[in-house]
Amino acid sequence: MTEQTTTTARRVAVVTGGSRGIGRESAERLAADGFAVVINYAGNRTEAEAAVAAIAAAGGEAITHRADVADEAAVAALFDAAEETFGGVDVVVHAAGVMTLAPLVDMDLAGLDRMYRTNIRGTFVVDQQAARRLRGGGAIINFSSSVLSLALPGYSAYAATKGAVEAMTLILARELRGRDITVNAVAPGPTATALFLDGKDEAVIEKLAGQAPLERLGTPQDIAEVVAFLAGPARWVNGQVVRANGGIV
Repeated sequence: MTEQTTTTARRVAVVTGGSRGIGRESAERLAADGFAVVINYAGNRTEAEAAVAAIAAAGGEAITHRADVADEAAVAALFDAAEETFGGVDVVVHAAGVMTLAPLVDMDLAGLDRMYRTNIRGTFVVDQQAARRLRGGGAIINFSSSVLSLALPGYSAYAATKGAVEAMTLILARELRGRDITVNAVAPGPTATALFLDGKDEAVIEKLAGQAPLERLGTPQDIAEVVAFLAGPARWVNGQVVRANGGIV
């Protein structure tokens, strides 16, 4: 494909974890911005198809694809599907992730291994394919978490996986010198998603919501606004972690 064709073609986004929560909201927002979207999901086909239907109803274009983000062959097939359907890939939003909470002393190592596989290996595998395949002018957007700076008890294992995500993000941005591809991470604070709310009672949720000066939880829409910025106009933001947390220090 010539450079002229690449710059004038429809832009294409791959969104992992795109069937629910922040991933789905990001997929719908990018579609509204004119992207063709590939929604990757791990197991919930019904939700992924609902996301595609919502995008189509709003006048956008999207397809689903199932892939385990930690499986290099499955992720390569995900990018193959995007290229075969839409002609290439310009933006990757890697929103897939899992979270198990417990004090370090009590953490079940199977839970640690599961987070390692999805959050660390999954980010590495997805970013590796993105680095190989993205067209010039593209963007890679990973997901960290503001718990890294908050140092909340119970989050040691999860925060450790997100620390690895930040390290990969900052280094990859520098490794892609000369490619005109930005690499950034979004680090949400407490956000009202199923992943965050699971297992928390009302008192805990109210306490976390009160931490931000804005005195509320974030919403998936709040985070999708940051994703859209990094995927589109933010060409001079590169190698950064954007802490989208309502002002929590």
